Amino acid sequence: MKKYSFTFFLVMFLIGTDTFLISPLLPTLSRLYGITASLSGWLVSAYAIGYAVFALISGPFSDGRNRKKVMMFGFAGFALATFLCAFATSFVLMLIFRFLAGVAASFVTPQVWAMIPLIAPKNQVVKMIGFASSGLALAQIAGVPLGSFLATVNWRTPFVLISFCTVLLFFLVGKFLPTSSATKQANKGFISIYKVILNNKKAVNFLIGYLIFQTGNFTVFIFIGTWFSHQFHLDLSQVGASMMILGLGQFVGSTFGNKIINRLGLAKSLWMALLTLCILYLILPWLSSLVFILSFLALIFVVNGFIFPVFMALLQTTTETARSTVSSLSNAAMYAGTTLAGLIGGSLFTHFPHFLGIAYFVIFTYLIALSIYKYSGLFRGKIY
Repeated sequence: MKKYSFTFFLVMFLIGTDTFLISPLLPTLSRLYGITASLSGWLVSAYAIGYAVFALISGPFSDGRNRKKVMMFGFAGFALATFLCAFATSFVLMLIFRFLAGVAASFVTPQVWAMIPLIAPKNQVVKMIGFASSGLALAQIAGVPLGSFLATVNWRTPFVLISFCTVLLFFLVGKFLPTSSATKQANKGFISIYKVILNNKKAVNFLIGYLIFQTGNFTVFIFIGTWFSHQFHLDLSQVGASMMILGLGQFVGSTFGNKIINRLGLAKSLWMALLTLCILYLILPWLSSLVFILSFLALIFVVNGFIFPVFMALLQTTTETARSTVSSLSNAAMYAGTTLAGLIGGSLFTHFPHFLGIAYFVIFTYLIALSIYKYSGLFRGKIY
């Protein structure tokens, strides 16, 4: 089991690092291509759009097929697209290659969440999901500083290094992960597979609840830096250091929360974590000391790291034949929540003082999400 956990950890770390690594390169690429800062943001969005759109295709494509081969296919495309980024001679070419990297990544990460329930013993599923998600949390901590460090050598260096590591991981996946056999599900069309999911009320409810949770979650994540800058006058490096502390909290929660989850069960872990977050956000806006605020936020991110494997494990309990599709839809829900957070959060931050509007909006979304899970029957009948 350790070799599987370690492989999944590396997969999520590599994909996550590539996502965050480009942020510190934007000023350099803006000068290189002669574009404005606002246009350079599309280099991040192109990857996200490619991932989000093709996640809706990669899920049904993967279900019933050999998940290991699908993952390796995604890695091959990811390595090539990322390598080509290092030789993009124009802004348009870089946009295309980043978009293709996002497309390829959408065939990789859903396989992680879909394979874990198949290869791990039932009492190890949450632990393995937590270990895999800790790779993503670590990428949030390491991605920006790693990109900054590598860019001091040359702006092409991060892309070349990521593509090289992807090739190494391609062979690691081929060696360590088990092969899954194709089933009749592979012969079903996309519409048929989505009908299976849409007719599954529990899966739909869990996805809606996850979407609402991520809307609140990313409203905080997007505007923390703005809050620190406006209220406490932190500069860019100080904001970055603060975000690394929060990322470390999420890493701790993802890595070490599985024992508590196994003891409490998925359902109890979910409602206790959500209610704990609501209490913390209720207090957060009234704190005046930056030290106390960072301490509270670090604790919040520990709980966030704890709760993420719970969401993933619950989604995987809703189906046995369309696990990749559910995983892909959860990714689409996350990106949709991020989009909504960006649209809503700016107004809340502007019109309410001391992060009050955002904090209480988060409480509202978490309580709605909790109600949806309750409505789905999670807290009665079968205990997860």
